[in-house]
Amino acid sequence: MSCLWEENKVVYTYTDDSGVKRQKWETFATNAEAKKRKKQVEFEQDEGTFILPTAKTLSDLLEEYMSIYGVNTWAMSTYEARRSLIFNYINPLIGDLKLDDITPRTMDKFYQSLLTVKTKVVNNRKPNNEYLTAHTVREIHKLLRNAFNQGVKWELMSRNPVLNATLPKEEHKQRDIWTVETLFKALELCDDDMLALALNLAFSCSLRMGEMLGLTWDCIDISENSIKNGKANIFVNKELQRVNRDALEKLNGKGVVFKFPPALSSTHTALVLKEPKTKTSVRKVFLPKTVAEMLQKRFEEIENLKELFGEEYTDYNLVFASSCGRPIEGQVINRALKKLIDDNDLPPVVFHSFRHSSITYKLKLNGGDMKSVQGDSGHAQVKMVADVYSHIIDDDRRLNAQRFEEQFYQGRGQTPIEEVQAETVPEASQSDKEMLLKLLANPEMAALLKTLAKNL
Repeated sequence: MSCLWEENKVVYTYTDDSGVKRQKWETFATNAEAKKRKKQVEFEQDEGTFILPTAKTLSDLLEEYMSIYGVNTWAMSTYEARRSLIFNYINPLIGDLKLDDITPRTMDKFYQSLLTVKTKVVNNRKPNNEYLTAHTVREIHKLLRNAFNQGVKWELMSRNPVLNATLPKEEHKQRDIWTVETLFKALELCDDDMLALALNLAFSCSLRMGEMLGLTWDCIDISENSIKNGKANIFVNKELQRVNRDALEKLNGKGVVFKFPPALSSTHTALVLKEPKTKTSVRKVFLPKTVAEMLQKRFEEIENLKELFGEEYTDYNLVFASSCGRPIEGQVINRALKKLIDDNDLPPVVFHSFRHSSITYKLKLNGGDMKSVQGDSGHAQVKMVADVYSHIIDDDRRLNAQRFEEQFYQGRGQTPIEEVQAETVPEASQSDKEMLLKLLANPEMAALLKTLAKNL
C-alpha cells in the first residue's frame, strides 16, 4: 500500500476483499490537515494498524471522523465536548442508522426531537437546563454537518443530508454585568483576598477564568521600575483546564504544557496547563498600577507560605495556588463569588461577566476602538468584538444622529460650521458628574480607572 499527498488531498492504494487494487482519496480543508493525515496513514501502514474508512452506519462514520479528522484538528476541549455530544445525544438515538438511509427529512425530525431530550450530567456537573436547548441542537448540527461532509469526501455518502436542515431558533440573551459602582461596592464588601484579586484581574485585563488561573510568575512583570513607568504587564500564554483522561490519551497530550499530579488516584480526569485555543489568545496585557501592587502583595504572601510550610509546599509557580501550592480551580472562585453575592444581596452575575464588563468599559473609555480592545481580550477577530459589543457605542452613534438633526435639519444649515466643530463631547449630566466624583473619591478606584484610561 502506498500513500501520496496532493494539494488538500491524500491518495493511497489498497487491495479490496476481492484482491483488486483500488485508489482512495481523502479531501481536507487545508494542506496542513492533508499533510497530517498523510503522516498518520504512513505511520499506521508501517505499524500494520491502518484501517480503511468503510463506515456503514452513522456511529461508524462518527468513530472514523473522530479518529482521523478530530484527532488531527481539534483542541482537547473541542474533542471532549464533541465526543460528549456524540455519545450522549447522537449514537443512542440515531447511531444505528445506515448512511444510505439518512435523508434530510430524517435529520429534520431528529433535530426537532432533540428539544424533548433530557440533558445528561457530564463530569458530575449539574446541567443548567432540564432539556436540550436550541444552542446545543445547533452545536450537534454543526458537528454532524462536518462529519457528513467528510463522509462525502471519503466517498461513503453521495450527499450531505443536513446542508439545508431546519433548525430551532436560538434566542441570544444578553449577559448581565455589574456597573462600575456595583463592582467597587462588591470589592469594598469582599473579605476574600483571593476573590478580590481574581475580580480585579478579570476586570482590568479582560481575562477568561482558565487564563487567570493558569497565570505563572514568570509571565508577570511587576517590578518597581515597570510599575513606575506604566509598563507592568502580564503575558497570557496558557490556561488551566480539567480534561478527560481518555481525551488526553487519544490526542496524545496535544497542546498540554504541564500535567499536574492527581490529588486522587481514582479520578478519570486530569488537571493541566495547556496552550490557549487560538493564537490571538496569546497576548501581553498591561496592568493598572493598583492591580500590579495587588500582585506584588500576593507574591509576598506566597513567599511567606513557602517559608511556613517548607517542603510541604509544592511550588508550581502559580499566582492562584492553595496554601500547599496546588492549583485553584474555577469552582473555588465561583463558590466565593456566589457567597459574596448572596451575603450582600448583590445583582447575580457569573464570573465570566467581569470579562464582559472589562471589554464594555474599555470600549467606552477609548471611544469604541475595537482593535485595541481585541488586543487585550484575545478575540480571534475584531469582527467578534463588533458582533458582541457594538451596542456599547450605540449611545455615541445616536448622539451623532441627534447632532445632525439639531445642526443641519432643525437649523436648516444656519449654524456656523465652526460652532459644530467646536462641539465635541456633550456636557455630562449632573448625576453623571456626581457619580464620577463619588468614584474618584475612592483612591484605589480612581487609580484603577485612570490607569485603565492611560493604558488604552
